[in-house]
Amino acid sequence: MATKASTTKPAAAKSTEKKPAEKATTAKATAAKPAKEAPAPKTAPAPAASLMQLKEGDSAPVFTLPGAGGETLSLAALSGKKIVLYFYPKDDTSGCTKEAIEFNALRDKFAKAGAVIVGMSPDSAKSHDKFRTKYELAFPLAADETKETLSAYGVWVEKSMYGRKYMGVERSTFLIGADGKIAKIWRKVKVPGHAEEVLAAAQGL
Repeated sequence: MATKASTTKPAAAKSTEKKPAEKATTAKATAAKPAKEAPAPKTAPAPAASLMQLKEGDSAPVFTLPGAGGETLSLAALSGKKIVLYFYPKDDTSGCTKEAIEFNALRDKFAKAGAVIVGMSPDSAKSHDKFRTKYELAFPLAADETKETLSAYGVWVEKSMYGRKYMGVERSTFLIGADGKIAKIWRKVKVPGHAEEVLAAAQGL
């Protein structure tokens, strides 16, 4: 009988020792959960803030981006010139095509006013190539696939359509003076007559 009792006790002790280990493992797993859940979903509060902060008289945010035709476009390379930097949602869509054609039709007048036109969207440089070729656009298009420049100018914003929210480009134009300062901002642009309005502002700058 004594032998049986001594055999049973160590077994009970073993099972008692396992329980704290299991609890510790469970505690570890519970503690690990917050670390996995820590990364927040990607939203865009920063672009919205930039939209409110960037104003006329501010220095234009710098950029260096690929463009159509394999060129590199940068604000620094255009230093000393007036720049019409317009942001549009997507190549070869109805509104964006009309806007590009209107700017293109006035390019000689912009040149006489000492202003260069640069279009920018999140499309790739390859997409820009096709867009420029199709409509014979004679001004550069910058590709901001990372949306960093779009965010810096405050035009990458939350939009809504049929109750669905999504991120996209707010059609906007910035007239930048030869001194690198933003002279005029147009937000939520309506395409008809917009290019002519920008031209008048460039001629008066």
